Formats: sequence, C-alpha cells, structure tokens
Amino acid sequence: MDNIPVWHLVIISLITCCVIMGLVWLWAHKIKNAGVVDIFWSYNFPVIAIILLLLAPGFGTRKTMICAMVIIAGFRLGTHLAIRIVSHIKEEEGRYQQLRKEWAPNAERRFFFFFQFQGISNVLLAIPFFVSAVNPAPGLSPFEYAGFALWFISVTGETIADRQLAAFKKDPVNKGKVCDTGLWHYSRHPNYFFEWLMWVSYFVFALGSPYGYLAVISPAIILYLLLKVTGIPATEAQSLRSKGEAFKKYQASTSVFVPWFKKG
Repeated sequence: MDNIPVWHLVIISLITCCVIMGLVWLWAHKIKNAGVVDIFWSYNFPVIAIILLLLAPGFGTRKTMICAMVIIAGFRLGTHLAIRIVSHIKEEEGRYQQLRKEWAPNAERRFFFFFQFQGISNVLLAIPFFVSAVNPAPGLSPFEYAGFALWFISVTGETIADRQLAAFKKDPVNKGKVCDTGLWHYSRHPNYFFEWLMWVSYFVFALGSPYGYLAVISPAIILYLLLKVTGIPATEAQSLRSKGEAFKKYQASTSVFVPWFKKG
C-alpha cells in the first residue's frame, strides 16, 4: 500500500462517496425529505479521511493530523445536522421544498443527480486532504502548525454559533422570531463564516506539502457556494418567506457574513 498512486485514492473515494449518496437518495425518496443529503455530505469527509488514513503513503504524523482534523469537524457538523433534521424528518426544509416545486414533475430524478453531485463535490473539496496525506516528507512545517491553529479556532467558532442558534430555537418564546443573540447579533451567518474559515485552515495546512497551492480551490469553491449559490442566498430566501419583515430588519442591522462587524 506504500506506493498506491494518489489517483487510486481519488477513485476509491469518489466511488465510495457516490455509492453513499445513491443509498441516501433512496432513503430520501422513500421519506420524501431531500434535506438528509446535508447530513451525509458532512459525513463523507470523514469517510474520505479514513480512506486516506488507511491507504495514503504519507508521513504518519502529518497524515494522522489532517485526517483527525477532518474526522472531528465532519462528524461534529454531520451529527449537528442529523439531530436537527431527524427531529422533523417528516417535514422537509423549506429550501428543498422550493427545489421540489421548481423541479416538478421530475424532482426525484433531478434530486438523484443533485445527490451524486454532492458526492463528487466531497472529493473535489478534499484536495487539501489528498495533498497532505500523500506527502512522505518527515517532520511538520510552520504551515501545518498554523493550519491546525486556524482549524481549532474555526471549529470552536462554528460550534458556538450552532449551539447559540439551537438554544434560541429550543425556547418556545422565540417561535417565529429571528435569532439575534451571541454571534448572531453581529452576523446573519456566523456558522457559515467559520465553516469557510475551516476550509481556509485546510488550505494553509496543505501549503506545507508539494503542490499545496492547489488546495486554494477548496476555500474558493466553498466561499462561492456560501455567498452565491446554496448557502446564504437559499437560507435568506427561506427566512424572508418564513419571517418576513422581522428578517428584513435583521438584514438591515447586521453583517451578512463576518461575525465581528455590526452595522450602525
């Protein structure tokens, strides 16, 4: 296994992620809730990390370090999403209800390809993991220490943001209100900000390996998706549909992304 080519690792990871997403699509089709894709999109990164931990030929300490980072972060986010989604498993989230309406009458078929694309995106975004895990050079570089420190900050920040939102929603007094406490007082999406920062940390970590600069693709794609595609636009559109004027006032007073800047 010491000489396994990186492209073999990519193919193994791609097949595994796509098979998982195919099975998840079958489940989603049965329960009529496409939102479960978010859970397994997060869990697929630890799956890739385990594959690399077992098969990649890189320096043991570096490989263990990057894989542990990915497993911890992916499992935390996936479990957080699972708790939230499973709690209302019979009610599909508004974002996916909207897609179901837009894609009718071929929604299920289009969801299948959507799920497969999510599996492919897992592998594309995993570039920093592949780059780091196949590097055989002994010892760790300053980039890898810096990447780990930034990762710790980002995971901690995202965990705090998620817990603050969950606590707000759990209180029945807040039903129908907009969460504007804690980090959410400054940013409408602190969880997304720290998620992006985590991908920046993986890029910084990868700079300690040959061709590490290629890993910039990952935070760049995540930033684009969050700001322009499936992240903030879809989430805010749903919030406007469900909370109306209250969310418009919240939009006017907060930063869209960065959690330490508040308007006014």
